Amino acid sequence: MRIIVHLILLVNLVICLPAHGEIVVIVNKANGVDALDKRQLIDLYMGRDLYFPNGSIAFRLDHLPKADIRQQFYFKLMQKSVAEVNAYWTRLLFTGRASPPQSVNSAEEIIDAVVANQNAIAYIHKDDLVESVRVIARVQ
Repeated sequence: MRIIVHLILLVNLVICLPAHGEIVVIVNKANGVDALDKRQLIDLYMGRDLYFPNGSIAFRLDHLPKADIRQQFYFKLMQKSVAEVNAYWTRLLFTGRASPPQSVNSAEEIIDAVVANQNAIAYIHKDDLVESVRVIARVQ
């Protein structure tokens, strides 16, 4: 049954995806982290780890729940729908063990927040990339 749900989600994503391409994970240029692997990204975005490998706290930014890029990000990163991720966070919030990344309205606001905060981490479409931030991972 789970496989069928994932196949339906995949078909919906392929049909509904905008023309944007690759998703990149960005940080402030002054951030000391050069790269994160898939496991580290999952741990950060699922609240299992709140710190970068260098020990500094990660200020995690997310797109709004209805944003196409958010659906793409979580599906590409861990084959989970936004609904599954939201259910996960509901359980964690109920227990008080962790809080989800902060939602931001747009790619422009996310970039502004990353530029303003040395410890911020976020994801955007590669097409939205600007020189004032640095890419540390690609989500494929």
